[in-house]
Amino acid sequence: MNDADVIAQLRALADRVETLAQRVQRLSEENRSLRQQQEQLANDRSQLLAKNEQARSRVEAMIARLKSLEQHT
Repeated sequence: MNDADVIAQLRALADRVETLAQRVQRLSEENRSLRQQQEQLANDRSQLLAKNEQARSRVEAMIARLKSLEQHT
């Protein structure tokens, strides 16, 4: 192998390393974005569950009041 071949192989290797580094950077950014989305979705879910529980409690209270009114009639 001559110097030109070695240099060509080193350049090819450097290009591959640069491509991989860019891919790692892109995947890291995508991963960070997905984690943020996951956290937001978890927060949204928690809020929806709390609202659902509040609505359920209100409905149960209304039912209890209706039953109470029905018994007094």
